[in-house]
Amino acid sequence: MNPHSGTVYVVTGGRGAGKTTFCRRLLKEVRALSGGVVAAGVLSPKVREDHQDVAIDVVDVASGRRRRLAERRDPAATRDRLSTKRWQFHADSLSWGNTVLQSATPCDLLVVDELGILEFEGDDGWTGGIAAVDSAAYRAAFVVVRPELLARAQHRWPEAILIHIAHPKEAEAAARRCAAAFAAPLTER
Repeated sequence: MNPHSGTVYVVTGGRGAGKTTFCRRLLKEVRALSGGVVAAGVLSPKVREDHQDVAIDVVDVASGRRRRLAERRDPAATRDRLSTKRWQFHADSLSWGNTVLQSATPCDLLVVDELGILEFEGDDGWTGGIAAVDSAAYRAAFVVVRPELLARAQHRWPEAILIHIAHPKEAEAAARRCAAAFAAPLTER
């Protein structure tokens, strides 16, 4: 493991474009191509019922453990520091995810799905994810950021490589390419 090269990849795209699909496929492909890779971080897959997003879970990349992170917010409800326009986040799950992220580095492959308005505007949410990315104690970090916050991510990590996902099918192909590029130096040893 060479945890100090610290290349950051910012994965962006609109809602439903396949950003989490990209991360999930990337992890699967890297693990298949490179035995012994230490992958860490969090995934935040949507939970769907009747073709609608009703919740978000948080998954520990290293262990596979999963918790409910957020649920659809009633638009009439008063917003608090742990809510966005669409989601009401659970403080205990945010805390758990931050604990996962705080212990994620050093690693070979860091995934932070996703950094959003809570992190960039409210200093809440995955603060452990921002710290893990800032540490550069990984070979590569893949950080999911929505397009409306892309300028903030690029300001924080100006050397980051941008991966724009437009469609879930494109996400799968992009993940395979990134996994092959990540694994290539490992297989050349």
